[in-house]
Amino acid sequence: MIEDLNVILQNRRNNLNRLKELKINPFPYKFERTHLAAEIITNFDTIGESEVRAAGRIMSHRGHGKTVFGHIQDKTGQIQIYLRKDDIGQEAFDLFSFFDLGDIIGVRGTVFKTRTGETTIRVFSFEMLSKSLMPLPEKWHGLQDKEIRYRKRYLDLMVNTDVVETFKKRSRIINSIREFLDKRDFLEVETPALQVMYGGANARPFITHLNALDLDLYLRIADELYLKRLIIGGLERVYEISKDFRNEGMDRNHNPEFTMLEFYWAYADYVDLMGLVEEMICNVARDTLQAEVFWIGETEIHLKTPFGRISFFEAAQRQLGRDIIDFSEDELKALSREKGHNIDEFKGRGAVLDEISREFIEPALVQPTFLIDYPIELSPLAKKHRADPRLTERFELFIGGVEFGNGFSELNDPDDQRERFAAQAAMRKAGDEEAHPIDEDFLLALQHGMPPSTGYGLGIDRLVMLLTGNTSIRDVIFFPTMRPEKAD
Repeated sequence: MIEDLNVILQNRRNNLNRLKELKINPFPYKFERTHLAAEIITNFDTIGESEVRAAGRIMSHRGHGKTVFGHIQDKTGQIQIYLRKDDIGQEAFDLFSFFDLGDIIGVRGTVFKTRTGETTIRVFSFEMLSKSLMPLPEKWHGLQDKEIRYRKRYLDLMVNTDVVETFKKRSRIINSIREFLDKRDFLEVETPALQVMYGGANARPFITHLNALDLDLYLRIADELYLKRLIIGGLERVYEISKDFRNEGMDRNHNPEFTMLEFYWAYADYVDLMGLVEEMICNVARDTLQAEVFWIGETEIHLKTPFGRISFFEAAQRQLGRDIIDFSEDELKALSREKGHNIDEFKGRGAVLDEISREFIEPALVQPTFLIDYPIELSPLAKKHRADPRLTERFELFIGGVEFGNGFSELNDPDDQRERFAAQAAMRKAGDEEAHPIDEDFLLALQHGMPPSTGYGLGIDRLVMLLTGNTSIRDVIFFPTMRPEKAD
């Protein structure tokens, strides 16, 4: 195989050199294109016999004596081309033998349909636009190896049209989210990716260094605390779609670099927020996919309002058969062992409750469901529940057992916030590397007064997975994080 590849590469180099010997620039500067492939096919009746100029990558060609049939591919798809020696002359016809699969070419000709009904460009002239020195993946029976597809996404996009469609849908989904929020008077903003103090979530950050100030900085794990500063400043409705970074494990639902939507809404609470979130997600699904039924594996998911709602401890009781709201850390661990899951390594009641949720509660939330009223130990930034101080006015949205966002009535009491940060600091000292640090600058901002507010964070990548039927986050990120390949 290596020897065959070397021969192919040498042949392509030889063809490049032949073009140069003929004073043909293999990498010209420009081509005046009049039509895209899909435009020609869709508008065949109106284009008729008029001349078109199209360009794209050669995906196939086959010779038949004095004729050549092939296909070129642009961003809209493929169209057949037809070269005939009597149309272009012997010299040009011979020249085409130096063109390889994967080369990008421009063609000029008229449009017709073959006897089989395929829309085709009858070529009168052509030119090389970019010589490809590497073969297309089809030389090895298509590009199926997922590791190669993720590492060399450009090849994946060349030969797998379903992948191209996934990323087109991703773009439409993000645009639909923007339109939804813009129409409701939310202002799109930008906040720092490099932060002196990270916060807004329980996660381990990436650390970098700014030489100009001799200062360690963190890549943001969330936008929350900066967006809340804007609420304090009086903007009232803000949102950001941004890259966040968390130095944590990787699996089909997690990538260290991911896209997050966060928005904050003054003078509203988490009940208002749940209504807005379910409306937004269903609207985006209808707007971009014209559907409300989707699939996760073999499970049919219905994106239709209203979503389900169940409290954290009610859901726990359904799965564990016990009311655990007042259980101590040791009692929770004992019950978990009784149910077949040992969590003795977790320290602190909050960490134990979080693991119980992951193991027993979340997998049972298949249809879109808001898990609401979280224990206070799990929610350092959420307002205490107005009816029960053991709880917070917080929800997480689950679909197919996977989290699709986190929201709450925002904590705006600076003294309460300081106490929560102090509790998190104690957890960090006890060894919890993901516990929230104390942010004195945010506490100072909060002392200036933040109106009652609610806020939500949604993982865009997971929403795209759901709406496009993909089961791995790597399939919806152009360039997912990968371990570098070892040199030969």
